[in-house]
Amino acid sequence: MEKRKDNLKRVIVDFKKLTPEILALLVEKYPDGYDEDQIISFRNIKNEIIEAVEVVTEDTKYLVKVSTKLAVTMENYDEDDYEDFDDNDPEAVQDPNIVDEDTEDFD
Repeated sequence: MEKRKDNLKRVIVDFKKLTPEILALLVEKYPDGYDEDQIISFRNIKNEIIEAVEVVTEDTKYLVKVSTKLAVTMENYDEDDYEDFDDNDPEAVQDPNIVDEDTEDFD
């Protein structure tokens, strides 16, 4: 009988806490990005609606909050960018430079 994964530790991950290990798992599971039907919506303890995508390891289920930063980082992923960092280092994954088209200066 297959072992059920109901007893996994559950972790919600914001982009600021994203590690190279979790990013690699996301890119592996969603190599072409994630679709709307792969996004999970739920309410957090503050009753805010959270949208996330799921990746599972042997002992943990990660719900990674969906954001433009996440999509851009996954799209530009190169494992060589993280070879000098530990897999669990949240400082390794940097904010991508996203230009907000609505705030562009026209001097």
